[in-house]
Amino acid sequence: MPIGNIRKMQTKLDSPVQYWLPVGDERIHINPLLGESIRFRYTEQIHCIHCGKKTKKSYSQGHCFICMQKLAACDMCIVKPEQCHFDQGTCREPEWGLAHCMQPHFLYLANSSALKVGITRATQIPTRWIDQGAQQALPIYQVQTRYQVGLLEVAFKNHVADKTNWRTLLKSAAPPLDLMAERDQLLAACQPAINELVGRFGDDAIQAIDDQTVTELTFPVLQYPSKITSLNLDKTPEVTGVLQGIKGQYLIFDCGVINMRKYTGYEIEFMV
Repeated sequence: MPIGNIRKMQTKLDSPVQYWLPVGDERIHINPLLGESIRFRYTEQIHCIHCGKKTKKSYSQGHCFICMQKLAACDMCIVKPEQCHFDQGTCREPEWGLAHCMQPHFLYLANSSALKVGITRATQIPTRWIDQGAQQALPIYQVQTRYQVGLLEVAFKNHVADKTNWRTLLKSAAPPLDLMAERDQLLAACQPAINELVGRFGDDAIQAIDDQTVTELTFPVLQYPSKITSLNLDKTPEVTGVLQGIKGQYLIFDCGVINMRKYTGYEIEFMV
């Protein structure tokens, strides 16, 4: 019976997507457990995924309060990249900012619960799409920095959602979309804003991608729930149910669904 602090599920693009749940030093392959009864119990111990110290509450998906306050990875500009303040000299960790934010990023369209726009570093493709439960994804721009791609995303958010409806995501497979056609319509609508950003940062900073194809993703789901019930380890420390599917960072049980990424740093006992 593995016991340890968990991290977000690790994935591999395959048909269907393959999932592993890190529990302490072990890495549990989840796909073969579909249809099995699984029990995991939260021991009411949480450890910060950065410093390892025990914490009563998890902040920013697995951090203690002190680390949440000091780490650049927990700053608001990670959620809202258009608020990046690296060039103002106020980044919490300039070296981290150079390695993660001052790097090429992609603006993409995805079909998860519906059409959405998003951003990701090149190194996070296709992990980002898998974590969002996207069934189709298409990169449409390559941009030099996270700040620049954040501004570009803002232009697109005036015409298309940038969030996934997690309840819709877990109720059924999303109907397929013609992402190429959706891209062309959005480009036409956003062209004035795109031209303004190109004029500000230069042609080399914001480059359209014309030669990409749509990535199709399938997820290991035996049965979607007819009613969405969210499982909460803080309120119900022990969960037992038949595993019916895996999508995004969610495990789908016959008794409810649980976002495993939300409980990063929680110590659990895991048993089939």
